[in-house]
Amino acid sequence: MESPSDFVMVQPSRIGRGVFARVKLEPGQCVGFLEGRTIVDPAYRSRYAVNLGCGHFLEPVEPFACLNHSCEPNCQLFYEDRGPDRPAETLWVEVLRHIQPGEELTIDYEWSADWAIPCSCGNPRCRGWIVAEYELEKLTSGPESR
Repeated sequence: MESPSDFVMVQPSRIGRGVFARVKLEPGQCVGFLEGRTIVDPAYRSRYAVNLGCGHFLEPVEPFACLNHSCEPNCQLFYEDRGPDRPAETLWVEVLRHIQPGEELTIDYEWSADWAIPCSCGNPRCRGWIVAEYELEKLTSGPESR
């Protein structure tokens, strides 16, 4: 398989650094696998780590450590489902819609309400929070809403 650097590059974005397309990308296309350090610790906490399940977390390295959030993403993380008692080992970035050269690649972080922070993705359908859509109600209803 080709290297992620054949498809993407890290460069400045409006919120720091981001991952941008080098070439036109098509829906369903895999642009690369996430690599990095795996931490085995159910209590581990990091805003950048990907939860692999079973107390395993992946701290990704570039380029995909720089994937920014959007409430309307153009990419998604996929993983090999190994069952409820085994952590994912292989994660990859797959394109959801056509992406033009120079366009930033984004994913929906889908954080739990406990980790939510205000969102600045700028999308017209922004939820206002970096949070999983099904967790949004926890932030927007009742006296305990933020």
